Amino acid sequence: PRCVAPAPGAAYRVEVRIAIVSTPFVPVPPPAYGGTELVVHALYRALARAGHDVTVFATGDSTARGVRAFFERAVWPPDPYSEILHCRFAAQEIAAGGYDVVHANVPAMLAFADELRPPMVYTLHHALEPTLARFYERVEGVRLVAISERQAELARPAPHDVVHHGLDPELYPVAGTGGGGAFFLGRLSWCKAPEVAIEAAARAGVPITVAGAIHGDAAPEGWRERVLAPALRRPHVSWVREADLAAKRRLFATSRALLVPLRWDEPFGLVMIEAALAGCPVIASPSGAAPEIVEDGETGFLVRSEREMAAALRRVGALDRRAIQARARHRFGADRMAAGYLAVYRAAIAERMRLRLGGAPAAEDGWTTLAQ
Repeated sequence: PRCVAPAPGAAYRVEVRIAIVSTPFVPVPPPAYGGTELVVHALYRALARAGHDVTVFATGDSTARGVRAFFERAVWPPDPYSEILHCRFAAQEIAAGGYDVVHANVPAMLAFADELRPPMVYTLHHALEPTLARFYERVEGVRLVAISERQAELARPAPHDVVHHGLDPELYPVAGTGGGGAFFLGRLSWCKAPEVAIEAAARAGVPITVAGAIHGDAAPEGWRERVLAPALRRPHVSWVREADLAAKRRLFATSRALLVPLRWDEPFGLVMIEAALAGCPVIASPSGAAPEIVEDGETGFLVRSEREMAAALRRVGALDRRAIQARARHRFGADRMAAGYLAVYRAAIAERMRLRLGGAPAAEDGWTTLAQ
């Protein structure tokens, strides 16, 4: 970290050189689908606004400024060997680049942690996976960050920190007035329970727009053919296979609520803060991180059944959409996320300095004030 001379009369500030390693599978920012990459872009912009020197390692078709890339275009479908090549390239560049901290957002990057001088922070973007848990347990010296308290409870090894995702409020500048229909946004997987949202809308007597592609995630035998496909053909359903930012803005603004039924402990649920930032209430199952995001009776409702979801749809119009948006900007803005990560970076740098000093406390100098 470097102390940067300010304008006359202002305090000195600390400038940190940060390498953020995204995935090689979706550009930064993503043109449509891409949760990790959307968060990476928001964090990059917020850290740069705070005066730090940030480099993002992503793919060559990214539109974020200053991206370093091994692959000219995003690799899809994802494969582990492309991930390794992407991370090896990033590690080589970081080793020669004089960075203060590395923020990894892809698992393969952890295999290069021992070869790098700066400390590494790693964000867990996924639910518990035994294979990855075994990998993480054998990697030393990396500071693990969970994206929700619930994810941290379930993860192993236990993460050091929790930082909720954040996004740029400017993505959704206006709180819409709502409308008659409901909205479901996300991949069409059994764990996301899209047919529950469809049934709840039917019970409430309202149309629903379903935005998302069918995914090959684990599901009971025949669920896609015998449950999902007929649900998507029901007369009150409009199915949009992909929603870009413009489409999401329109749908959040004109929908009475986003429906988020869940059959799993989702680590976060980025669509919920997107909706809230647009002033759109969220009606969600109380699973995973949803109780940390949805403030029951204020920014939406937490429900346990199709019947409760339908009832919430009937009364959600009483919520103040501008208040929902204001609350989301306070809790889930990108600058708040960046402040959280700066505190994590500071702790990682302090620990690395302590180890280099043989366990002695690091001196109280400029770099210790990164997040203050």
